[in-house]
Amino acid sequence: MSSGEFLTLFLWIHWLLTCCSGALATTEPSKTSPTTLKKTDFNSIESKFSLRTLEEPDDDTCYLVPGQEHTVDQCNFNHTSKTFVVIHGWTVTGMFESWVPKLVDALYKREPDSNVIVVDWLTRAQQHYPVSAEYTQLVGQDVASFIDWMDDTIQYPIDNIHILGYSLGAHAAGVAGSLTNKKVNRITGLDPAGPTFEYAENAIILSPDDAEFVDVLHTYTRGSPDRSIGIQKPVGHIDIYPNGGSFQPGCNLGEALRLIAEKGFGDVDQLVKCSHERSIHLFIDSLLYEEKPSMAYRCNSKEAFEKGLCLSCRKNRCNTLGYKVNKVRGKRSTKMYLKTRAQMPFKVFHYQVKVHFFAKKNLTVTDQPFLVSLYGTQGESVNMPITIPEISTNKTYSYLIYTELDIGDLLMLKIKWEKDSYFSWSDWFTAYLFNIQKIRVKSGEFQKKLVFCSKEGNFASLQRGKEPVVFVKCNEHAKKKQE
Repeated sequence: MSSGEFLTLFLWIHWLLTCCSGALATTEPSKTSPTTLKKTDFNSIESKFSLRTLEEPDDDTCYLVPGQEHTVDQCNFNHTSKTFVVIHGWTVTGMFESWVPKLVDALYKREPDSNVIVVDWLTRAQQHYPVSAEYTQLVGQDVASFIDWMDDTIQYPIDNIHILGYSLGAHAAGVAGSLTNKKVNRITGLDPAGPTFEYAENAIILSPDDAEFVDVLHTYTRGSPDRSIGIQKPVGHIDIYPNGGSFQPGCNLGEALRLIAEKGFGDVDQLVKCSHERSIHLFIDSLLYEEKPSMAYRCNSKEAFEKGLCLSCRKNRCNTLGYKVNKVRGKRSTKMYLKTRAQMPFKVFHYQVKVHFFAKKNLTVTDQPFLVSLYGTQGESVNMPITIPEISTNKTYSYLIYTELDIGDLLMLKIKWEKDSYFSWSDWFTAYLFNIQKIRVKSGEFQKKLVFCSKEGNFASLQRGKEPVVFVKCNEHAKKKQE
């Protein structure tokens, strides 16, 4: 177990022992499917439906009450615009978390005429985790009854409804979608909860059958499937795994230790939830930064993505993360990956770098550190560290790099092979040197393929611990030789 995994496990256990003892007690997932009987007695609905406003996104000023039609007009519900239904997850405090008004505010900023309804199931959500997990079925029934009431009473089009569920709320959204008389337009699962749901049947978890379109963000799938905070398996039409779906940038070991040193264990829950909650902030980012959409790419595995092998946009192989996702429905779930920054705006630019190494003698080295610099028409991104697992003579390798800056059209790149350490005995006896003739680069965001040649001569000699080698576009290289 790595130090990062150990700390995460320690923080998670500490949080549960101090804040909510018994929350993850060993229990078998419920095998009981939600009842398909509709609630005709609206008094049995415990969940509350608050229609929030842009002016007061953090206050429940008006409730839509099933069975009481006058509340629709009383709350100034917009009959002709789309409606977002937000379902929160498990809570320790019994209060709404800070992300709720942020999401409400972002939804209204993007869609000013819409209705943003927050589902309040706080009383059920603050129980021990297994109990709250079971309650998602009842919450789903409440939401389904509410939606059907809106459809039956005021003839509100179900096609205008978009449900957003976070953690346990994502599974409640799935139950709701499976029970409505007509399918809702879309459900977005924001890191659906993992414990007790990873191996559960489709009837009680979010699944592609629950809406016309289901998209899912997985941001905290760390550990074994039955212990992962976020569900690991795909549960939508499109399942996106930012940064591989495990730890997110800014939620790392160093940041956790720094916060513990400064604030003690009082904010341990925030440390644990950092990656889990990143799913919400990625969606908020897609609402606020329309001009900077994050692109995700279809790939069979995160390992293949890390090699830069999946940056194609042909035949729906890439998609926009978040609000403006292209609603592609396949026969099976589509798994997609991307990298992000540590804060908003989260967008980065992905590049595949493909290199063939050759040398006069056979040589194989492992886990080698490199610095890569890209120079373009709009800027530069220098000394980006990467580690290549293995390099051997006369073999071609592909790897992924990404920049936070849009550098424009790529003009030049540099590669520096760093030493393993300041002093290495092996360098006295072995000349660690590879030759490179060409480097092929593909841009994910711009779908451009370029070939770069050595700036000096027919090939460049890349030696460990020496100066970087420079490559320019091959057509520019040819012009220089002719001169």
